[in-house]
Amino acid sequence: MEEISREYSEKALVVKCDVDSNPGVSSKYGIRNIPTILFFKDGKIADKQVGAVPKNSFVTKLNALL
Repeated sequence: MEEISREYSEKALVVKCDVDSNPGVSSKYGIRNIPTILFFKDGKIADKQVGAVPKNSFVTKLNALL
């Protein structure tokens, strides 16, 4: 995720959240598995990825939302 954050720094905001330290986040978004990646567009969840997947899967989803 750090690599994607650097590569997309001009196009997207990529952030991490420790749900163990912030249980309200997991509750608000229904996160039950780690890792869970939420893709937001215009302040709303536009896509979700649960579980570890290759970088190109994230990039494909991210590009579709840009």
